[in-house]
Amino acid sequence: MTLPLAERRLDAVLLDIEGTTTPIAFVHDVLFPFARTHLADWLDARTASAEFNAVFEQLAAEYAADRARGTAVPAWDTSTLTATRASIVRYAVALMDEDRKSPGLKLLQGLIWESGYQAGELRGQVFADVPPALHRWRAAGLRLAIYSSGSELAQRRLFESTPNGDLTPLFDGFFDTAVGGKKELESYRRIVERLRVAPERTLFISDVTAELEAAKSAGLQVMLSLRDGNAVQPHAENYERVLSFDRL
Repeated sequence: MTLPLAERRLDAVLLDIEGTTTPIAFVHDVLFPFARTHLADWLDARTASAEFNAVFEQLAAEYAADRARGTAVPAWDTSTLTATRASIVRYAVALMDEDRKSPGLKLLQGLIWESGYQAGELRGQVFADVPPALHRWRAAGLRLAIYSSGSELAQRRLFESTPNGDLTPLFDGFFDTAVGGKKELESYRRIVERLRVAPERTLFISDVTAELEAAKSAGLQVMLSLRDGNAVQPHAENYERVLSFDRL
């Protein structure tokens, strides 16, 4: 069955990454381990950089918020530069173990991945049906955007380094959790406002039903991505589903 977008009176398509445009295995088996493995070395090599300072300030603020909430967190010692680096590593690893959608962690991971992309150690991965669909939708006049919990930097590096070449010129926007959480309806309102499109003329595709529910509450059209390896979602039967972008 095909699901023609032309019948939906759309102006824009908003896409999740993990489990929608990109295999979950790439994120969990390649990107996450790469960031964990290179974490300490990356920090050691950039202690005098603006990037290091940005990561420290963001994670320090999140650490303080955790302490204020009474959350159990690793020791945080900034008495020396060596202690500061060690504190960042401990806290970042704890956030990774928790799989928390931490802005500071996402910033740090994105910067580490950027170094991997630049060194040729990483290349972005997308499903085979994604590049043709992006070109097809773009040719039809649709605005295209990404919304992921990964940083905007990480999103751009992934899509510019695919085996199909640089796909970033096809997109009108890359959005991360700086616009808000993916399960919050206000996030989607902010995105369509920035894209200058009406919510009812925007389709959001994701593999997570809680995200679809938030987008739907904001007035967007929604569709559940069913890719191999995706987790079974609650209330999936309530959503229109797509197995491949070839159908769109």
